[in-house]
Amino acid sequence: MPPDIKSASLYKAHREALVDYANGIVRDRARAEDVVQDAWVRIDEVERHRPLQEPLRYFYRIVRNLALDGYRARQREISKGTADIGMLADSVAAANPSPEAEAGARAELRLVLESLDELPDRTRRAVMLYKFDGLKLREVAERMGISVALANKLVLDGVAHCAQRLARKS
Repeated sequence: MPPDIKSASLYKAHREALVDYANGIVRDRARAEDVVQDAWVRIDEVERHRPLQEPLRYFYRIVRNLALDGYRARQREISKGTADIGMLADSVAAANPSPEAEAGARAELRLVLESLDELPDRTRRAVMLYKFDGLKLREVAERMGISVALANKLVLDGVAHCAQRLARKS
């Protein structure tokens, strides 16, 4: 059996259990699904180069590591107060927000957009790709032709700037 088919069947057979496992760490089902998908991409790539002795165990280890990394990054964002921008975009898109919530969210969104205009072009683009287009840092880095570390720094700097502007408003 070719390696890609083997990893694909492993993914199909254990996907739900892996998502449940990741969800126990990240406490967000959608993020857990992303973690499992990223883990499958990684295991598929490894299997293309060498056979794995215990692929399911390896899969769980990758899921655990990615989930913990994502959880820690999210906790850093929350502790810096930068997670609010992502939630702001979600609140504007809510199906039936109250008029007060909608007006408040629109005002905050306007302030965020003004804050983004104050950023250097590269930082603004990285934040827009990550927060508004929903790309992962790896995808932002690829699209911008930069390293993942630099993409992460640009996003954190940009989001921190926007969060500071929001905090001054409050």
